[in-house]
Amino acid sequence: MSTPAIKTRRWSRVEYERLIEKGIFLPDDRIELLAGELVVREPQRTPHTMGIGLVGEALRQALGSGWYVRVQMPVALDDESEPEPDVAVAPGGPRDYPITHPSRPVLVVEVAESSLLLDREYKGSLYARAGLADYWILNLVDRVLEVYRQPAPSPSARFGWTYSEVRSLGATDLISPLAAPEARIPVAALLP
Repeated sequence: MSTPAIKTRRWSRVEYERLIEKGIFLPDDRIELLAGELVVREPQRTPHTMGIGLVGEALRQALGSGWYVRVQMPVALDDESEPEPDVAVAPGGPRDYPITHPSRPVLVVEVAESSLLLDREYKGSLYARAGLADYWILNLVDRVLEVYRQPAPSPSARFGWTYSEVRSLGATDLISPLAAPEARIPVAALLP
C-alpha cells in the first residue's frame, strides 16, 4: 500500500497580510511567513526575552539616532517571506515606514535556544538569499554571538544561499554592525 503524496499550499506575503487583516491570526498567534510556509515561532523563556531586550537596548545605545531598532516586528523580506526577527535595524525611524514594513534591514538578530538549527540553516539561508549583509544569532546554548556576513550562492543551502563569513564571538569580544563600524558593542552586554 503506497502512501499518498501530501499536498501543501504556499502563501505569498500579500495573502498572509490579508489573513492577518481578516483576523484569521490573532496577535498572540506565534506565526511567521518564511519562504511561503507558515512557521510556528519558538516559545519565549526568560533568557530568550532577556536576550532580546539586551540586544535591542545595546543597539539603540550604540547606533543612536537615524536608526530604527525594531523588536519582534515583521520585515517584508520578499514576496513570500515576512519573518519577525527578534531584533532588526533599519535606516530612519518609525514614520519612514507608514505603508509597509522595512524590506532591507541593515542588521537582523535572532536570539536562539531551541530555535538554533532553524535560525542557522533555515532563516540564515533565507536572509542570505535576500542579500542581508549582517545577520547575528545570539546563541544562548553556547553563550556566544554568531556573526554571519557576505551572502553567497550555495547549492547545498536550504534556499540556495548562505553566508561565506561566519564568526563566533565570546563574552570578552566586541562587535560592530556593518552599517555603523564605529559602534563597538561588548558581546557580554548582549548575553543574559
